Amino acid sequence: MLNRIIRLSLDNRLAVLIISALILVAGTLTLMRMEVDIFPDLNAPTVVVMTEAPGLAPEEVETVVTYPVETAVNGSTGVRRVRSTSTTGFSVVWVEFDWGTDIYRARQIVGERLDEAADALPPGVGKPMMGPQSSILGEIMIIGLTADSTSMLELRRIAEKTIRPRLLALGGVSQVSVIGGDAPEYRINLDPEMMKLYDVSLDDVMAATDGFNANAGGGVLYDYGNEYIVKAQLNTTEPTELGSAVVKAGPDGSVVTIADIAAVDVGPRLPRLGVASVEATPAVIVTVTKQPGAGTIQLTEAIDKALADLQTTMPHDIKVSTDIFRQSEFISNSISNLQRTLLEGAFFVVLVLFFFLMNLRTTIISIVALPLSIIVTVLILNAMGYTVNTMSLGGIAIAIGCLVDDAIVDVENVYKRIRENAALPPQERRNMLKVVYEASAEVRMPIFNSTLIIAAAFLPLFFLTGMEGRMLKPLGVSFLVALGASTIVALTLTPVLCSFLLGNRKENSNLSREPKLTVAMRNAYSKSLEAALHHKKALLTGTGMLFVAALALFFTLGRGFLPPFNEGSFTINVSTLPGISLEESDKIGREAERIILETPEVLTVARKTGRAELDEHSLGVNVSEIEAPYRLTDRRRGEVARDLRKRLGEIPGAVVEIGQPISHRIDAMLSGSQAQIAIKIFGSDLEQLYSIGKQVKEAAEDIPGLVDINIEQQTERPQLLIRPRRDALALHGIRLGDFGKAIETVMGGTVVAQVYEDGFAYDVAVIAADGHRDRLDKIGSLTLDGVRGKVALAEVADIISTTGPNTVNRENVKRRLLVSANVDGGDLSGSVDKLREKIEKTVVLPENYYISYGGQFENEQAASRTLLWTSLGALLVIFMLLYGEFKNAAEAAVILVNMPLALIGGIFMLAITGGELNIPAIIGFISLMGISTRNGMLLITRYNHLKLEGEDLARRIAHGSSDRLLPIIMTALTSALALIPLAVNGSAAGNEIQAPMAIVILGGLISSTALNIYVVPALYQILNQKKSDR
Repeated sequence: MLNRIIRLSLDNRLAVLIISALILVAGTLTLMRMEVDIFPDLNAPTVVVMTEAPGLAPEEVETVVTYPVETAVNGSTGVRRVRSTSTTGFSVVWVEFDWGTDIYRARQIVGERLDEAADALPPGVGKPMMGPQSSILGEIMIIGLTADSTSMLELRRIAEKTIRPRLLALGGVSQVSVIGGDAPEYRINLDPEMMKLYDVSLDDVMAATDGFNANAGGGVLYDYGNEYIVKAQLNTTEPTELGSAVVKAGPDGSVVTIADIAAVDVGPRLPRLGVASVEATPAVIVTVTKQPGAGTIQLTEAIDKALADLQTTMPHDIKVSTDIFRQSEFISNSISNLQRTLLEGAFFVVLVLFFFLMNLRTTIISIVALPLSIIVTVLILNAMGYTVNTMSLGGIAIAIGCLVDDAIVDVENVYKRIRENAALPPQERRNMLKVVYEASAEVRMPIFNSTLIIAAAFLPLFFLTGMEGRMLKPLGVSFLVALGASTIVALTLTPVLCSFLLGNRKENSNLSREPKLTVAMRNAYSKSLEAALHHKKALLTGTGMLFVAALALFFTLGRGFLPPFNEGSFTINVSTLPGISLEESDKIGREAERIILETPEVLTVARKTGRAELDEHSLGVNVSEIEAPYRLTDRRRGEVARDLRKRLGEIPGAVVEIGQPISHRIDAMLSGSQAQIAIKIFGSDLEQLYSIGKQVKEAAEDIPGLVDINIEQQTERPQLLIRPRRDALALHGIRLGDFGKAIETVMGGTVVAQVYEDGFAYDVAVIAADGHRDRLDKIGSLTLDGVRGKVALAEVADIISTTGPNTVNRENVKRRLLVSANVDGGDLSGSVDKLREKIEKTVVLPENYYISYGGQFENEQAASRTLLWTSLGALLVIFMLLYGEFKNAAEAAVILVNMPLALIGGIFMLAITGGELNIPAIIGFISLMGISTRNGMLLITRYNHLKLEGEDLARRIAHGSSDRLLPIIMTALTSALALIPLAVNGSAAGNEIQAPMAIVILGGLISSTALNIYVVPALYQILNQKKSDR
């Protein structure tokens, strides 16, 4: 069949050229229109359920809100894990489904269950809301708003009412969250003393405010042939008009209004959930999240344009900062780095081809395979629904050297056969097309089988599941598609170009002599091969010792999951003890910002302390999240991070954790923690959990290489417990329900109406005035309405200062405490093994308490096991393919010897570069299984061909090895040199995942090529000598 393809191409040469040109044009247009992103979709199908529960303490939120929601969704089809966080007045439940579950089906399942759960929630609790559909890579932009004279109240209003709706209207935007500034609220600040003076009860106030600012409809009036809509316009935006509402009218005609017993004003909504700043200046921060599948770069451009339009109508003192975090910059840097790597690799390929062939035409023929293979790959990837990202481009970058290998083998053989034909007398020369056909057909099977074998070597990658599978499968797909495309090009276009460019008489006159360089190389190789065959035992013993040394070195390598990314931005969490006020936490956050700004590499900083409304990233007011984009100069990223960690650690009472925007979201998705290692302690009593957590933290502090060791702040925070004395309530005729509502209203505030201004609604809340509820010693003097008149709160209730949990975290309906850590310059898996051993020795767990470990290492271990077993299967497939080609198990085994030869160089190269054995590096070793067999196949195929021509063993080894030296060296050098830019620039954005693979493959190619041209001939000679001896 392959011969027919070659023959068909040569019979239709013009058609092949036209089709190739059309493919180039179509592929280029497709490439320009494809979506560009940083990674493939890595998100586990997750539905976030958020519920506001104003005024409830964390343990109450857990009991009456979180537990019913968890119970409702647990056991749903496809649910693999349910996590939750209960904080003051807020519940977040993450429902994680099996990988591969359709997200829309998942949301439908959760939505149906939430309808049942909503009925079980107590009055006053908000309706459970599903968060917008997004992903861990969805946060694409952070915008900061600062002003010189505009108030924070007005700045927040602009963000909420102007910027947010405009951005949400853009196609592809999923969510726009706002934090910082002051959210406006109309407040009726009750004065208990004036209420006592006018004998006004709280019930009177609540009755007076019922519907007092809502318009009423009066139906329709028909008069004089006209239809009039009747409406009573009660709504007003003026606080003075709100205060004029009547609360009580006496029989003597006296009237008491709201203004008589309360001050009505517009102020910040209480309680404040969070604050924000940019470069230590108070600010409003707007975070934009995209929908899955939306193009980040195009959407960012649309956001920039919308913001530019909006700025023309804003007050002139407002500064809009869009350089805090822009995912599009990371994408652009990553893609441009990979593009540069592709171009540099292509340059090395051209250089090698011309250097060895010393012929411009043969170089052009070989190099044409490169762009055409890439374009065909782009077309196929687009048809399969893949985007242009660092993984798909990385697969092409790794394959770039291999893309011309098939063409090199074909061109070199055709070039040699044409040269031999040109050396014949004119009457004996054959037709040029026949020479090209026979030369191409001669190497067709090694070309085709080598492609199949490399494809088989990549099969284990497609058995990876979870996040690593989603990340690396596109790389494997693009690599294999590119390889397949290069094989098709080598069987179709390459013979056609050879017939055109090498088949004319003028060119043939220059082909009679081989370039001097290749002649010198062949002569030197022939002498060295002869010497090696005379010392086969020393050669094979030395090679075996090298392999044993490499294996010994292999087991000393550190292990990890994925190499660290270079995202160009730090995400720094600074947390303090729970119970701190938002104002004090804000001061600590500003101090952290000032320290970070002193770092020369940092460009700017922005901070969020606390959380925004209905924000799934529910940080307490004691936690600040700081974004700090940077540009590296003299120091590496690790050195800058260590410097920051040291200086931020000097802030009293602060716990610091340093990560990166995308990396820490990946960690959060894997384990629920924004760190590489998560030690989860499960139990029922929060104090006991915290005590065990402290022991685990102490154990972790003794492990070298562990940094950012942090224990979840679920510790006790101050609480004020108001416990009614039931006998006293009965004496004064106060019902328990009325008592609860009164406490809720005067202390926390109750929303009684809305004020509509420019189409936006603002709450009107009834609450006790600040002077009566802002200090512990004044709360007891607040009054309640009894049957005998006003009663002080202290007379009917005990007011106790106590403590309670700051947050309650759960996983799979069991309370959980998390101790997290990162690894700095160490071995991830090794550090976890040491930590696990230390904890087992030092931490004693009570009954029904247990510890589990999660994070990147868990995925690394699972992925390593999968790759190990599937690699054995791939090895068997490769052996079967080789046996099918040569019909000789011994010869197939000789070719497989190239695999340990490749491992030698891969292991040594990885150790020399200081790399760790992570998943990309393991895939590099697996790839070598296929790539390294190509050279052995070329040699054995040529030996067998010469055997059929009747040459004896010694002659065919010398002749066949010399014949195949040039294609072996050229294919190895093109593949190796094309990987050098990727290996050298491994820390550049976008190259991080591919760099370990490139390093391993580069080292493996060097060792397998250098040893293959001696070891395979020696083994072939031993094998055939034994046959002849029998």
